[in-house]
Amino acid sequence: MGERIPRRFALLVAGVYLFLYIPIIILIVFSFNKGTFPTHWLGYTTAWYKTVLASHEVRDALYNSLIVAFSAVFFSVIFGSLYVFYGASARLNRYGSFFYVTLAVPEIVLAAGFVSALYALHISPGLTTLIVVHTVLGFSYVIPIIRARHQLLDKQLLEASYDLGATRLQTMYHVVLPFLFPSIMAASLLVFIISFDDFILSYFCAGSGMQTLPVYLFALIVAGATPTVNVISTLMIITSACLIGLCAWFEFGRQNR
Repeated sequence: MGERIPRRFALLVAGVYLFLYIPIIILIVFSFNKGTFPTHWLGYTTAWYKTVLASHEVRDALYNSLIVAFSAVFFSVIFGSLYVFYGASARLNRYGSFFYVTLAVPEIVLAAGFVSALYALHISPGLTTLIVVHTVLGFSYVIPIIRARHQLLDKQLLEASYDLGATRLQTMYHVVLPFLFPSIMAASLLVFIISFDDFILSYFCAGSGMQTLPVYLFALIVAGATPTVNVISTLMIITSACLIGLCAWFEFGRQNR
């Protein structure tokens, strides 16, 4: 009896994962379908991938997504690292738990709040506002990850650096940053994935003048399901999976050190 329960539990877990991943597998398979209607298999082809790669609209949406994602990573990591380092010995440290609130609040609520703030301040939504919004969202991931690593830093290393005449900035560059590097890379990859794949904040805060790749994908789905939707979704899944693998690699490297 004791052996059957773990086996049944393992089968249950495997069934749940299979239920979750079967739609993704079907989506990837039908991205190579010849048919224009993606529910009947008519043969193998890569023509839809060539169509997507040659589309100017897809390239523009991808360009916007990359600009927003890289900008969000840059600003959230830079300002988040400075907050962790300079706030560790200041009164700002007591407000570190504030950044966990963003993780608990539903994203639709954050989007509605940001939109209300933009209209109250008479700011037109666009690329700049979307970068700001994604940067604020990135703080809730960057600061806790880097802060947890920073708490493991031996304070004697900082004192030795100061005793040798290094300034606070030099200490951060030569002592703190090398120690925080695995966490910074893991946080950067995580923020990039979240920003690149984000739909709700992009849909609310991008305005009508620009489209990110998830927003463009949503517009295609509203217009009607086509193999193009499957191709773009497949490419996004592959990109996210690769970045998640890199993120896990950096995180495991951090723990092993």
